[in-house]
This record gives sequence, structure tokens and C-alpha cells, in this order.
Amino acid sequence: MMNGNSEITLLLVDDEPSILSSLRRLFRPQGYRILSAESGAAALALLEKESVQLVISDMRMPEMDGATLLREVRSRWPGIMRILLTGYADITSTIAAINHGEIYRYIAKPWDDAEMLGIVREALERLRLEIENRRLSELTHLQNEELKALNAGLEQKVAARTAELTQALAFVEQSHGELKKSFLATVQMVSSLIELRSGPLGKQLAGHGRRVADLARNLARRLGMPDSETQNVMLAGLLHDIGKIGLPDNLLGKPYNLLDGEQRPLLQKHPQVGHNILIGIERFRDSAHLIKHHHECFDGSGYPERLSGIAIPQGSRILAVANDYDALQVGTLVQRPLKPTEALSYIVENRGKRYDPTVVDAFVQLISETRSKGFIELPLRSMHLKPGMLLSRDLNHRDGYLLLAAGSTLNAEIIGQLVRMEEVEGQHLTVYIRQEEK
Repeated sequence: MMNGNSEITLLLVDDEPSILSSLRRLFRPQGYRILSAESGAAALALLEKESVQLVISDMRMPEMDGATLLREVRSRWPGIMRILLTGYADITSTIAAINHGEIYRYIAKPWDDAEMLGIVREALERLRLEIENRRLSELTHLQNEELKALNAGLEQKVAARTAELTQALAFVEQSHGELKKSFLATVQMVSSLIELRSGPLGKQLAGHGRRVADLARNLARRLGMPDSETQNVMLAGLLHDIGKIGLPDNLLGKPYNLLDGEQRPLLQKHPQVGHNILIGIERFRDSAHLIKHHHECFDGSGYPERLSGIAIPQGSRILAVANDYDALQVGTLVQRPLKPTEALSYIVENRGKRYDPTVVDAFVQLISETRSKGFIELPLRSMHLKPGMLLSRDLNHRDGYLLLAAGSTLNAEIIGQLVRMEEVEGQHLTVYIRQEEK
């Protein structure tokens, strides 16, 4: 953990002593420990002996240029943040370095001091968050392994884990104020815990929480909900299945209508358990309330409290439609996975029974607008992409620049680059694929 600038070491690399002197004058008042080298070889020798958090290297140097140096740093010390100083003439090499993941950012020369300091602060903050994310990932992995061994006393054992999970999710609360994107990445990681344990349905369930969250957010916007409430609906969509964290694997991978009389009551506890897990974290209190009631039915036949009509929170009524539409296609609600048109028919047939008629009408309009384009959009993670797939939307990097334009056709090389980007940056990409209607 990095608790102050005095514990942070910067390595400055440039073959011009005057540039190194300028950089040292800029960073020394910030309290950083400063190392410098006048060549790539000297920099690598220093890194063999010193603990360094960030390297800033000039592009143009004899024998070993900056891109080559930072590529070697990434290979040998992947945890070190890397920034490239570059001139206009080096832009082609700089873009190549960005695309291959050798650098975090580039800074054009001559630089602006305030911009330089800001970029370094952002890079070090991102490094801190990545370290904390790894700690959280290891913690949740350990919990997941422990939960596989649970086969009795579900409620008691979940209660024993709630304090640990609350402590882990407290980081999410803190990171939201510091860096929204890292906050959302962590929530998505937590939401994938159940999907990773779902046995034969694991591949189909991958991305279920993200798909439900995206669809629920679009529905909330269409229904005119305020931005803050729309955000709560989206977070509830990502975490709506967190209450299943203590369920046996054979329940997670079995369609609901095939569960027996003993299994259904166990599964029906998960909305309340999810509420209990999240309610102690201020940022999730509203979302926890939505999660508790997302299996209530409009006609009062749902669970856990058999609420009906508008007594069910609007966000929960939205989640019910979004969740069931995806679950019908995955195969966790009825015996066989349904096609999108069949899933839509199921939703419409249960209008006024399971689902709020107003939400169903908005949902039908939303799906119809998508299909009026002549295709259906399928949101996928990079690991599920296949050569020949066609992008239906622009794919942008989280820093705002375009990675792939809508209409691009994927090949094995592009898919490999996207997968590597996810691994290096620790940020999940959602790629929208065009799927022709059948």
C-alpha cells in the first residue's frame, strides 16, 4: 500500500541532462523519491536494484528508445506505471506503444508542468486502486472457494461471511468518490462471483449481471426516472444475484421451474440475503431495497413479501422484466433457453401478472426500436468474442478515445488485443455485437 508521496519512487529516463534536471525540479517539491538514468540500459540496471512505482521515459534515445524500454519494463515489472515523453514526429511509434499496452499515457513535448503533475498523480492513484482491487479479488476468490464446501446451515454461514463481504465492499464505497470507473469495475467483479460458480450454465451466465444492468438502466431512462434513481437501478442490476453467494452449485445451475419443494424455498431467500449484505453500506442502501423486491410479482404472487402493484418499488418492477428477459434466454428460468422473440412473448403474456404493464410497454418499445434497425444487439465480454462478429456500436476506451468503430468486423488478432487490454488494465470491456434477427 502507498500511504504518502515519500513512499513513492519515480524513475526519470532521458539522454539529455538538462531534461532530467527540469523533471527533477518539477517533482522534487511533491515529496517523491527521484531516481534518474541517461539511457535505457542504465534504467534497467536501476530497476534491478530499486523499488520503483512509475517510470517516465523520453521516446528518442540512442541504442534503446523509450517505447522499447517501457516494453521491457512492462515485461519484467508489470506493476510499474509507464509514461512516455514524445514529440510530434514520434506519434506513429507512440500509438503503437499504446495499442500494445506498453504505456499508460504519453505526454507531448514541450510539456505543461501542471498537466504533467496531474497525469502522474492520476497514474499513481490508478496504481493504488489496482493494488487494492487485486487484494479484493484474492479475498473474494478465497471466499468463493470456502463457500463451495458449505452444504448446511446456509443462513448462519452467510451471516458469518457478511461482515467480511461488507468490509470488502467498503472499498467500493470509497473508490466511488475517488474514481467512478474503478468503482464500477469492482462492482462488476463482485457481480460475477455467482456467474463463475454456475456449473454447466457458467458460459451462458457470464455477463448476466451486466446485461441486466444495461437493460434496466435503459428502461429506467425511458420511464423518466431521475439520474440518481437510474444509477441505483443499474447498480441493483449488477448485484441483484449477490444473495446467491452461499447457495450450493447445483441450485445455481438449475432452471427455477425444475427445482423441487425443498430447493425453491432456499433459492427464494436470496433477495432478502442480498438486501442484508448490502444494506450496511450507505452507497448501496437504495439498491439493496430494489434487490430485496425484484422477485415480487405485480399480481402479488412473488416473494419475499408478496407485494403487489405499485407497492413494489418501481426499480424492482424494472429489474423483474430485465432479469427475466435475460434469464429466459440463458435457461435459468424455464427448462430450455428461449430465443429473444420467445422471451419477449413470455414477458408480454405475463403483463399484469408477473410484470408491471407500464414497464412491459416501455420494454416492448425499447426492443422494437432495436429490432427496427434490422438486427439485435448482443453485449459480450472480450473472452466470448469470435472472428467474423460485427460491432453494432463504437467501442471506446475508458479514457475516451475510439478503439473500434461501429461496423468493424472482428478477427483473431483484434480479439487477442482486446483480451490483453482487459488483462493489463484490469478493466472489463463490453462489446456490442450485431446479431441478425432469425
